[in-house]
Amino acid sequence: MGGGAVELRRCGTIGGVNLAVVLVSPKTPGNIGSAARAMLNMGARDLRLVAPRCDHLDSGAVAMAVHAADLLREAKVYPTLREALADRDLSVGTTARLRADLAPPQHPAYVRPLVRAAAAPALVFGPEETGLINSDLEQCQLAVRIPTGDYASLNLAQAVLLVCYEFLQGQDELPERQRKTATREEMEALYGHLRETMNLIGYTDAVRARHTLRLWRAVLDRALMSSAESRLFRGLLRQVHWKVEDAAARGTTAPRQAPAPDAPELDLPATDDQPGR
Repeated sequence: MGGGAVELRRCGTIGGVNLAVVLVSPKTPGNIGSAARAMLNMGARDLRLVAPRCDHLDSGAVAMAVHAADLLREAKVYPTLREALADRDLSVGTTARLRADLAPPQHPAYVRPLVRAAAAPALVFGPEETGLINSDLEQCQLAVRIPTGDYASLNLAQAVLLVCYEFLQGQDELPERQRKTATREEMEALYGHLRETMNLIGYTDAVRARHTLRLWRAVLDRALMSSAESRLFRGLLRQVHWKVEDAAARGTTAPRQAPAPDAPELDLPATDDQPGR
């Protein structure tokens, strides 16, 4: 868009989505003001700031907000991300890279139906220099990544504009999804292992086992597990078997040091815990 102000004729909730935009530790007033303007362009009005490092009502912020100055003045300030998300029923973090032990970020279009179905969703952005750190992303049920060229460095207002567009104004055509799911043989092995475990711990019996396992199949098949995730699940089942057999041998369920469980083989690259968008 050009530098001139554009007067908006519609704003507020779009399609019933009460979307909150949460900025974690923003650094400069201008970025906060620009993010507020981007929000209003896409129809979002609930701006939340977590431990801001500047005055969000600074003249620079108000100038960059243009017609979103009222939105800026109504912004809520919180000391922690947990408090900012306390009344939200879905939180979506933003990141540009994969994190070890965290689910990979998805294209926003895949998350759109969940956001629109939520009563009180939140979209979370990290500091300008670093993006969200792992402990922030852990508080989000989902993460999204904006597809870019090789140079993946959007400023805060650009990121807010693009993702708010996807959630509030985007259409329902989805890009082709490429994800390698576990084979049926891997899933059948998992279901056999699950049935053995349910019988072992008395969760079901021979009469009810088939029906119970059918319900679990429906749940786990919807997850579309990868091969690594199916192995991770079976590692948990093996640990349950060990615990039950160990307790039976010792005649007590008192804790004892267990053998190291199988290390999960996740399909993620090794990364450090340094923050990054």
